[in-house]
Amino acid sequence: MYAYFELLEQAMAKTPSFDGQVANLIHLTNANGMTASFMDIGATWLSCTLPVNGESREVLLRSPNMAEHMKQGAYFGSIVGRFANRIAKGQFEIDGKSYQTGINNGDHSLHGGLDGFDKRRWKVEAQSIQHVVYSLQSPDGDQGYPGNLDISVTYKLTDDNELSISYDVTTDKTSPVNLTNHAYFNLAGEASRAKSLDHVLQLHAEYYLPTDAGLIPLGEQKSVLGTSFDFTDLKPIGQTFLTEQDQKMAGGYDHAFVFVPEVTDGISTAAILIAPEKEVVMTIKTTKPAVQFYSGNFLAGTPGASKIYESYDGLALETQYFPDGPNKPQWGRNRGILMPMERYQHQTIYQFEC
Repeated sequence: MYAYFELLEQAMAKTPSFDGQVANLIHLTNANGMTASFMDIGATWLSCTLPVNGESREVLLRSPNMAEHMKQGAYFGSIVGRFANRIAKGQFEIDGKSYQTGINNGDHSLHGGLDGFDKRRWKVEAQSIQHVVYSLQSPDGDQGYPGNLDISVTYKLTDDNELSISYDVTTDKTSPVNLTNHAYFNLAGEASRAKSLDHVLQLHAEYYLPTDAGLIPLGEQKSVLGTSFDFTDLKPIGQTFLTEQDQKMAGGYDHAFVFVPEVTDGISTAAILIAPEKEVVMTIKTTKPAVQFYSGNFLAGTPGASKIYESYDGLALETQYFPDGPNKPQWGRNRGILMPMERYQHQTIYQFEC
């Protein structure tokens, strides 16, 4: 275990990061031998190892070193924001005032813009053998967004093999806020030959958000019933892969799925992911209204910890508000707009059984 931590330190904490200083890593362990490692750059969930059949298995994708981490556009394990996912043209309007954020994904803004939270150094506020608290201040005008934000993200590893991520945000001006963690999972192992398509998935979601060619939601919530987006029962991800135009435009799944409201209490199971050989099961509990299921469509050519990744070598399940929410008033509370009198408090739990 400690040898593995040392390898992580050598890979990620020997080369200066975006701000010219090296990253600081924190390693959590539980009574079962599960580990979770993080770095202050992007408050990134860097590693997650599970004891499987007597061996330690890495189930997160990541870059091989800091130099490659700074080049990649996959957002491996980072906290992304101020607004996760896409905002059309990087533009939105609040209280009659127009705002322009950074454009970094074709014509659109993705995960906060050119200098999102994934590239920031977060402050370690507290830590123990099983938790770490990161904080970040985002000033008024940061990446074009209004309001001063005070952000806290807490990672906690329990002896029930749960990795919980808790978010706490306040603002002094009304602003879009939509934070998520962009971890990529391969439950067969980061170094395995298994693909995201080989996993079995269940999403307690009756609707998904169809998009245009730029992956901006059209504004409707479409029923998953009778479509390739139906994961209401456990289903191999590859079973109906690329069988409909909505998927073909995105090169696979890269869509928001709307959870049924009763599973967004943070206690109920909202999603289940099962390894190809069924020896690892991951369940997700969340207070967020949706999850962006991304099947790893654009990973090809990205240097990874054990190899050059190919498309579909891992998948992301990013709990969040609705993409392009600031431009979709019909989505109400699911738009991801935080007002000064409110507090953004959410939690997502990834629990592993092996």
